[in-house]
Amino acid sequence: MKVIFLQDVKGSGKKGEIKNVADGYARNMLFPKKLAVEATSSNLSELAGQKSSAQHKIDMEKQAANEIAAKINDKKVIIKAKAGNNTKLFGSVTSNHVSEALEKQFDVKIDKKKINLKTDIKNFGTYDAVIKLYTGITANITVEVTEE
Repeated sequence: MKVIFLQDVKGSGKKGEIKNVADGYARNMLFPKKLAVEATSSNLSELAGQKSSAQHKIDMEKQAANEIAAKINDKKVIIKAKAGNNTKLFGSVTSNHVSEALEKQFDVKIDKKKINLKTDIKNFGTYDAVIKLYTGITANITVEVTEE
């Protein structure tokens, strides 16, 4: 019997996969636990619709990431921080600070986990950072730390 898997089933199939399984296995195991449905024409067309909408969502996310990358790539982000002795910062500048500065200066909201600072920022100066916006889409920015 041909079935469409609704969830990953170890040793049998992955979500969205269409596969032939034994009739008893389908009726007694997969269908009662809602792990799969029979591969009828209506279920197949519904699966195709779900796949196309998922692909459309991925395309929209890529387009949004490309727009953000074009907006902030090779830009300078200025962060003002308090200083201690010998131009050392009180604490350090983190990716969270960079994320907040990007939102204020460029009106772009980026999760702090996507910002990769190449070195720890504990002094004034300029530093490079890479922002991973999407798989294969990155933006390089310069972070300038100045005295408040």
